[in-house]
Amino acid sequence: MATKQGWDAFAQSAPRPALDQLSRTEMHRLTDEEREDYDEARLVWNANPPAIKTAQLNSAFSVMDQVMASNRRDGDRLRGSVVIDAAPALGKTTIATRFAREFHRKTLRRFGATTGAGHQRLPVAFIPLDAGVTLKGLNQKILAFYGHPGTNRATTARLGALAVDCVRSCETQLIVLDDLHFVDFKHRNGREVSNHLKGLANEMPVTFIYVGVRLAEKRFFDEGLLGEDAAYAQTSRRSTRVPVAPFNHTTDAGARAWSHLLTKLEEHLLLVDSEPGMLMRQAAELHRRTQGHIGSLTNLLDRASYLAITTGVETINPEILSMVTIDNAAETSARTA
Repeated sequence: MATKQGWDAFAQSAPRPALDQLSRTEMHRLTDEEREDYDEARLVWNANPPAIKTAQLNSAFSVMDQVMASNRRDGDRLRGSVVIDAAPALGKTTIATRFAREFHRKTLRRFGATTGAGHQRLPVAFIPLDAGVTLKGLNQKILAFYGHPGTNRATTARLGALAVDCVRSCETQLIVLDDLHFVDFKHRNGREVSNHLKGLANEMPVTFIYVGVRLAEKRFFDEGLLGEDAAYAQTSRRSTRVPVAPFNHTTDAGARAWSHLLTKLEEHLLLVDSEPGMLMRQAAELHRRTQGHIGSLTNLLDRASYLAITTGVETINPEILSMVTIDNAAETSARTA
């Protein structure tokens, strides 16, 4: 999604075509190669569930909709930004990209795929950052998204001007900057990037969605400033933080939200012997194993589905779950729970 072609393909993509659910008898009739292909298709299907409208996603969308009200300001007025800030594996990027995809589609429907000047309309730009990104590297990332030929030839100052021109020419209104935690805001390069982002916000008629891990702790909002100086940081006034919490299994509301998530994921899984309640019966264990982190949960179910298919068990039960190894953070936390 780091190029306009890739992003547009993602934003315009239709839902994945559904697979047929075969019975054990029907699968026994398949040749070895047909069975191998069917199992591979099921693994792809199980590993790609649709985005589920969780309480966290709905809450984040509500805040972003409010911030996007500023997107309707005239171009000479500053617009606010959104900061999706949370621990890893909580669905931050999914929230940002699904919101941006809806905005992309609605804008194209309303205004068409071509601007009044004849340029391709790109309502959204998705820019993932790298470790140690610099001011020049940020501008190059933006230009690379638009496919600009001057990405690797222009000076740092010229790159910034070209980036602004691309955004204006394509009438981009929303820019998602992912993995912002790679920027060290206490370092000189990080402060330069922070100041440049404020400059781009002044020059570009766009709303920024920043996505990162524990950005408040990394002093993103304080722009790397300390003590009394932090009170003068413009970022804190211009941006709205959207936290994302893990699922809580200890309250009634939390248990209902966790049950809703498991039910939706269960409905998606394509296993011969799956049945209603397959995951719900193991809700407590699934929460213990993942600590309510949706990224860890989807990893766990991907691998459990793989084991269920390859062992012929064709369901997710306690024995299958006990065979699954997932991410280190989830495994370490589960051992101490």
